[in-house]
Formats: sequence, C-alpha cells, structure tokens
Amino acid sequence: MATTFRISLHAESKEQAEAAADAAFKRIAALNAVCSDYEPNSELMRLVNTGPHLPFRASDDLFTIITRALELSRLTDGAFDITCGNLSHLWRRTRRLKKLPPADRLQQALAATDWRAVQLDANAHTITLLKPGMLLDLGGIAKGYAADAALRVLRDLGLARALVIAGGDIAIGDPPPGTDAWDIKLRQFTKPSPEEDLVTVRLHNCAVSTSGDLYQFTEIDGVRYSHIVSPKTGLGLTERIACSVIAPDATTSDALATAMCVMGKKRGTDVAAQIQGVTARFAP
Repeated sequence: MATTFRISLHAESKEQAEAAADAAFKRIAALNAVCSDYEPNSELMRLVNTGPHLPFRASDDLFTIITRALELSRLTDGAFDITCGNLSHLWRRTRRLKKLPPADRLQQALAATDWRAVQLDANAHTITLLKPGMLLDLGGIAKGYAADAALRVLRDLGLARALVIAGGDIAIGDPPPGTDAWDIKLRQFTKPSPEEDLVTVRLHNCAVSTSGDLYQFTEIDGVRYSHIVSPKTGLGLTERIACSVIAPDATTSDALATAMCVMGKKRGTDVAAQIQGVTARFAP
C-alpha cells in the first residue's frame, strides 16, 4: 500500500505482544493482495480487468471497502472517488516526467472517472463497472481500512490497548494502562515547522488521518502541484492545504482527509459537520 505500518500495543508478555503483532501484520499483508493497484494479480486488478458490464464476484473485504468508498463519494459529492485510477496513473507519470499530461489523455482519464458508474449487488456479492476503461484506485481508503482490520485482530486476541499507524492514518483502540487516552500529535501548519508547532490531541477508540502536500508535491513551470489529485480537474491541487480528520474509524478518516483537501476548508468543514462523529481540523 506504499506505506509503512506500525503497531503500538500493551500486553502481559513480550511473547503475547509479538504473536498478536504478527497476526495483525499478516492481516495487513492479506489486504494488500486485495486492494493494491501496484500488484497486477491483486483482487482489485482482477476486477478492473474483468471489463465493463460484467459482474465480478468479490471477496467480503473488497465488497465492503468499495461499498464504503461509494458511500463517502456520495457524502462528498465526488471529492473522494475511487474510480480515479486513470487520473492517478497519469499523474504519477506527470510527477515523474515533470510535464503536465497531454490534454487529450487528460480528458480520456476524466471521462472514465465516475463513482456512479460502479454497480453493487449485495445479494450476489458482485461489483460491476459500467464504463469501458475504468480503473479503480483504493489508495485513499485502503490504508485506513487495513489499520481498522489490524486493530480488530488485536482486539480479538484480547489486546485492545493498541493503535495501528499507517502513514498518516491511525486506528486507535483503548487507552494505555493508567491513562484515559493516547496522545496524538497533529501538524498545525502547511509548511515545515519545529516540533513545538505540533498540537496534541488525546484520543481513544476512534481514528485520525492527516492529508496534505507538505512532503509530497512537484513543481512544473513554476506551479506547485500536490500529490492529491482532484477528480474534477485530473490535476494535483495547487492551493496549499492540510487537514486532519477525526472519525469513528480509520476507513472513514482516511477517505475524508483526502476529500477535505479537495473540497477546501469552507466546503469541507460544512460537509464534516453533517457526518456523525467526524471532526475536520484544517491547518491555517
């Protein structure tokens, strides 16, 4: 999933902690085989290679994550859109070559991006793509989903005092012994700043994700483009922005942190206020 997962947990013994962490990491690896668009034989790639209008019988994980992704697309009016795979591939090439994509290729990629063109059948457990050439990219939600899944493994093994970190996404369980919360540091600015410019929030049994262009960006013809691609324009965001989202689970916070950056502070704040249990914190 192009990130490093870390686990912090409290256990009665080193052996118990290591066994639980190993089980959680195995769950993460299994989800990578489902969700990765870098792995040609992943379940996600088998879905997109099925072709348009052909139902694909999905595993529980793939069906669940895509169902949630489409719900969040609806809530954000498409600011979060997993059908942006063509745009993602095109923007990776743009960042590598330091050259904006040709207008015709950009328009083709935009034409194939439409979250409404993904059809779910809960009874048959199938997913059908309705547009030719569609590519899915779960990069904005899979890390959060995997963090939630890993934390669930730890809970099932009796180790609820834990958190799972997946890059900018953190799934948070019960607090450490003797405390009522985990101390989580969030960046307050969109530019590099010293440690004292981080704000500490105290959280438990929820999740937090941060998205922004502080470290991942490219400059082309004097314009600074974020690695976050707008599904509307097909290009990286040009306005400096960062947002941390606190939500009931990391699947939700992961997707919404990306969507909030695409929507911008005003619209993002309005949307967050309409979703139960969600708080958005934009960096000034």
